[in-house]
Amino acid sequence: MQVKIRKLGTALMDILYPPSCVLCGADVAQHGLTCASCFGRLQPISHPFCDACATPQPSQESLGHTGLCAACEQQHPAWQQARAAFIYTAAARDLILQLKYADRTENAQFLAQRMGQIGQDILRPDVLLVPVPVHRWRLLRRRYNQAALLAAEVARIKHLQVAPDALMRMRATTKLAGFSRKERQQEMQSAITFRPKWQKKLQGRCVVLVDDMLTTGATATACVQALRQAGVHNVSLLVAGLVPARPEVDINLPE
Repeated sequence: MQVKIRKLGTALMDILYPPSCVLCGADVAQHGLTCASCFGRLQPISHPFCDACATPQPSQESLGHTGLCAACEQQHPAWQQARAAFIYTAAARDLILQLKYADRTENAQFLAQRMGQIGQDILRPDVLLVPVPVHRWRLLRRRYNQAALLAAEVARIKHLQVAPDALMRMRATTKLAGFSRKERQQEMQSAITFRPKWQKKLQGRCVVLVDDMLTTGATATACVQALRQAGVHNVSLLVAGLVPARPEVDINLPE
């Protein structure tokens, strides 16, 4: 009986508020989807990609025997593994920035679906999801943390535990857009720590750190360092969008 009532309620809502594409507003089969045209503009990441930075590779032969690209073989990131749903092209940028700045929280469901698919090998039943934190003043302005919304959606889809406020920003860092890799690392130094109330639950755990996007990795590195101080066993990274590596002279990266 309850199932029939839910189905009737869903049908009624679809009549009152017809499902529309999360990007362009065109009609779609159900809520939380893109139309075929907009989905064609997205660039989902698929194998082969580097196990450590999630960067797509032209062929499996481009990866070493450990599954790493040449850059990660030379200098491994602070985290163990990384998975990313989409390359940060114009369509993915619109989805992420609308979620981040325009109260389009429904975009989290669409992004988390793909994050759950690409990250299924690191989203083991024993892992704890931890979102990248925002500073309290920024949280007051936005009213939500987009990384926490993504982590909650992934946790719901994969039936995992999430620690929504395990990490905190000690200070309000400058917006990182336009910063070089080195400047980002300097800005994030000692900016993030763990909340003591979570330490017992974090100790010895395998954690998947969740964020909206990966650019230079400075923020994620600061989070990994804080998690290790809390006694976390290992940390993997799961993001919605990946900004491909660029020459250091091109520093106009999104935050």
